[in-house]
Amino acid sequence: TSVIRGTYLGLEYMRKGNGGDGGVIINISSLAGLMPAAFQPVYCATKHGVIGFTRSIAVTANMENYGVRLNTICPGFVNTPILQSIDKEENMGQYYSYKDEIKNMMQFYGVMDPSIIAEGLITIIEDDTLNGEVMKITASQGIHFQQYNQTPFTSSKR
Repeated sequence: TSVIRGTYLGLEYMRKGNGGDGGVIINISSLAGLMPAAFQPVYCATKHGVIGFTRSIAVTANMENYGVRLNTICPGFVNTPILQSIDKEENMGQYYSYKDEIKNMMQFYGVMDPSIIAEGLITIIEDDTLNGEVMKITASQGIHFQQYNQTPFTSSKR
């Protein structure tokens, strides 16, 4: 709920109709928000939710002329201490049996340095045309965007 509450709070202070200067809100999801993850079903579901919420509220912000853009970044595997925990059964619990699948995914997508994520954030902040976008960041494919079909029923408000 923190992503939702934080987004609404940010919109309240930032939107031009309330005296704000506009700006950009960037919510953090994960590649797990774009695909199923058998070893992380709850994490996967929440990250899908972050993407759906952010894309939806971005349409609202555009329709209501808030002057605020909303986007999501979906990083892959990042070189942090948590990656070392997949070999420890006490950390993985019932999903410990999936450790080889996780390692295969890490090999496929690569493990990146946090500085690549910072580069993606700067891109979203500086590019005023980005609203409702989902940026994917992986070591193997770099910074790129999820492609979606045109969203229907977003051109007028009632």
